[in-house]
Amino acid sequence: GGHACALLEKSKPSGLLLGIDQDPTAIRLSAERLNPFEGRFFLRQDNFCNFDKRMEELGWHFIDGIIFDLGVSSMQVESPERGFSFLKEGPLDMRFNPKNSISAFDILNTWEEEEIARILWENGEEPHARQIAAAICQKRPLKTTLDLAQIATAAYQGHLPKRIHPATKTFQAIRMEVNQELQSLHKALEKSPKKLKAGGRLAVISFHSLEDRLVKQFIRRESQDCICPPQQPICTCQHKATLVNLTKHAIRPSAAEINNNPRARSARLRAAEKRI
Repeated sequence: GGHACALLEKSKPSGLLLGIDQDPTAIRLSAERLNPFEGRFFLRQDNFCNFDKRMEELGWHFIDGIIFDLGVSSMQVESPERGFSFLKEGPLDMRFNPKNSISAFDILNTWEEEEIARILWENGEEPHARQIAAAICQKRPLKTTLDLAQIATAAYQGHLPKRIHPATKTFQAIRMEVNQELQSLHKALEKSPKKLKAGGRLAVISFHSLEDRLVKQFIRRESQDCICPPQQPICTCQHKATLVNLTKHAIRPSAAEINNNPRARSARLRAAEKRI
């Protein structure tokens, strides 16, 4: 609820906020933190790509701003029973919403080797995707997060990456598949310009290159009238720009921010404004 708290503080006395998260624990903790702003916030447990439906329930047609804070939270990583951490032993879960049907356990123990290799490469850009997928299938059944972390680490054969844990990309890829994160982001971005007031702003905080690339491409597309191929002499797309790009380059955290919160080091912020 950190961003929500700041937004409510800045929009006093009458600003309203709709907060959406799939995780029921996040909803409960946020409600406690936002208690001083009682009457000015509405929290809903849902996928953020459904924000338009939650707006309709409140009778909101257009809003002044949208912020998408993507990825996994520190609270989730630090709870071993949620299965997000490769440093702490826990069940192979990784679901933002515990009621979702597919967990990491299901993917790792039932999916075909080729499918696992595909998501490791597409979602995690893991260079050893094929070796890791093969090892996963050979060592089934996998039961804990440490089982998966050991397989991912072994694939590097002692040549470990310098900046990140060798299991980072594997865990990221599986988590993103479990929660359909890129698909949700795509849907949410497409809906955003339609729900913003003229002059309203969209801000997206991402934590890895796949998300940031998707946001960058979306803002670039929606900031120009014609999106026809460059070699096409006459425009036939009839596309009209809906946004103004406010961040030519992604905004990164300062050294002070990283020192205060090391997990912020990979954060990237991009923003756009609804055309008037």
